[in-house]
Amino acid sequence: MSNILVFGHQNPDTDAIASSYAFAYLANHAYGLEAKAVALGEPNEETRFALDYFAVKAPPFVESAKSQGADTVILTDHNEFQQSISDISEVTIYGVVDHHRVANFETANPLFMRVEPVGSASSIVYRMFKENNLQVPKDIAGMLLSGLISDTLLLKSPTTHVTDHQVAKELAELADVNLEEYGMALLKAGTNLASKTEEDLIDIDAKTFELNGNAVRVAQVNTVDIAEVLERQDAIEAAIKSAIAKEGYSDFVLMITDIVNSNSEILAIGANMDKVEAAFKFTLENNHAFLAGAVSRKKQVVPQLTESFGA
Repeated sequence: MSNILVFGHQNPDTDAIASSYAFAYLANHAYGLEAKAVALGEPNEETRFALDYFAVKAPPFVESAKSQGADTVILTDHNEFQQSISDISEVTIYGVVDHHRVANFETANPLFMRVEPVGSASSIVYRMFKENNLQVPKDIAGMLLSGLISDTLLLKSPTTHVTDHQVAKELAELADVNLEEYGMALLKAGTNLASKTEEDLIDIDAKTFELNGNAVRVAQVNTVDIAEVLERQDAIEAAIKSAIAKEGYSDFVLMITDIVNSNSEILAIGANMDKVEAAFKFTLENNHAFLAGAVSRKKQVVPQLTESFGA
């Protein structure tokens, strides 16, 4: 089978880029496919740091599969259609490798599907290399390690699975880096927010979730100083309101995550703020509130919102 596109979700983070880049190599060398890694957006600064460090060329940005002459795709790090390529409903999904909930997803034909509750899609892809006795090149090991570090905040997030620690150790050895030193350098590369516009900031790492008929946009930015981000609150809120009007979101929830102290401030605007407050058992003041110990959108924000919006 030829011309299969492999990609992560829209607004790709490091795990989305890394897992698709690595899986395309795996598909070509272990499964006899002709696969090509692409991206549904440009790499962010954190991802760019990893790409530059391991001398990897960023996968090309594409907006649709058909425009690339492809009618078959493989998804990594996502499965929900609203997070995927624009013409996802018009192509054949050959396979999925993901570590998120399965929602808003159906196919006309059977497919290969690997979904596990681990810290990153990169963790799964690495173990698939081992299962196929395929040597992991240094650059791929480095990218997979970067995806795991990014999604687990250097193995400190509650999304970290017990197996991720050994995966990280092995990948660090293969990539020839010190896990802690490289990990902190990677995470800090993603906290440079001063050069970003407010529109960029709320779109760095953002996903849309369909919650009981509501299109809820949940974005996350990492920082070492929450207060510094909140100094831009008026401009951030203006950008959020513009996005809501343009894209039709019912609500917009922004996680401002302190990667040093492992806490977040939640800034929220929309039609269902009572449900947002109920989800986290806090009261928004001036549209924001502190959420102690929260660093994971997947485990500490989206499930709570899903339950609250479904009530």
